[in-house]
Amino acid sequence: MDIDALDASAMLATAVAEARAGLAEGGIPIGAALYSAEGTVLGRGHNRRVQDGDPSAHGETSAFRAAGRQRAYRGTTMVTTLSPCWYCSGLIRQFGISRVLIGEAETFHGGHDWLAENGVEIVLLGDQECVTLMTDFIKARPELWNEDIGV
Repeated sequence: MDIDALDASAMLATAVAEARAGLAEGGIPIGAALYSAEGTVLGRGHNRRVQDGDPSAHGETSAFRAAGRQRAYRGTTMVTTLSPCWYCSGLIRQFGISRVLIGEAETFHGGHDWLAENGVEIVLLGDQECVTLMTDFIKARPELWNEDIGV
C-alpha cells in the first residue's frame, strides 16, 4: 500500500486518539497503531507504563500486542505519534514491519534513522499537534518524561 497524505492523516489520527487516551489516564501521551498492508487497523494502543506499572508497555508495543499474532508483518505500517525509542525500533526491525509513520521527532529523536538504514520505510510527518502534545506534557511532567526515556 502506498501512503498518500489522506491515508497518513487518517492513520495518524488513530495514534493521536490513543495518545490523548493515555494522557487522560494519567500516563505518557504516546499513541500508536499497526495497520495491515491493505490499510486496516490490526491493533492500536498507547503508552501504559504508568497505568500498568510496566516499563515495557510503550505505545508501539501496546499496539503490537493488541494486533495479536500475525503470520507475517511484511507490508504492515506502524504509526506512532513520536519517533520510536530503541526498544520499539528493535521490535519493528525484529518482526519485519515495513513502514513507520511518525507524527514527530522534534521532542525525541529515537531509532528511526537506524530503521531507515536497515530497510524500513520512514515517513516523518512533522505534525504540529503531536509536537504540542509532547511539549506540553514534558513541561508539565518532566520527571515522568525523564523516567520514560531513561534519563
